[in-house]
Amino acid sequence: MRVAVVDPGSGNLASVLRALHRAARDAGVEASIQVETDAEAVSRADAVVLPGQGAFAACRHGLDAMPGMVEAVQEAAIRRAVPFLGICVGMQLMVERGLEHGLTPGLGWIGGEMAAMDPRGAGGIPLPLPQMGWNALCFAPGSHPLLDGVQPGDHAYFVHSYALAGGRPEEVLATADYGGPVAAIIGRDNLFGTQFHVEKSQHTGLRMLANFLRWRP
Repeated sequence: MRVAVVDPGSGNLASVLRALHRAARDAGVEASIQVETDAEAVSRADAVVLPGQGAFAACRHGLDAMPGMVEAVQEAAIRRAVPFLGICVGMQLMVERGLEHGLTPGLGWIGGEMAAMDPRGAGGIPLPLPQMGWNALCFAPGSHPLLDGVQPGDHAYFVHSYALAGGRPEEVLATADYGGPVAAIIGRDNLFGTQFHVEKSQHTGLRMLANFLRWRP
């Protein structure tokens, strides 16, 4: 299978590639996994991964700066319905809009917007931002194929100050608790996105990536 890792210019690609190659070995999947800036290659891929870190607007502008890339991602993920994985800001771009550094349109596949977090602990004391570090995942066991072999309470690695607001409950597949529930995984149909860095989440992340490479939605 051909896995296209889209480069929106936000970095962090080396660790994503390492994790995908490790997951392919673990899953026994033969895959050509390549970073792509060529829209035609992305439109023809068997699976698409969109990583991202930094600001929503910068990642969206990075996509827009590559001729035909937004259309290619739409072609693969929506019209051809190949497996799609958004990671961190790549996940955020799946929603309708982001509010970081002004209003920026997202891809519009998932309901809601990415809004600034205002987490509060006991007594209303503000919690540090960004949420940085390990947090437990809350989800219904057996609720999604990419969560096979992952248990509620398993930890993933988060770094973010913006989170999904106004989302559709059926598109929030897992949450984490940081001053209240925060969308940790979103998705529908062939679309799956993790707010956490799946490539840095050790066993939990590698299991999800292996499941992604085997996934036939």
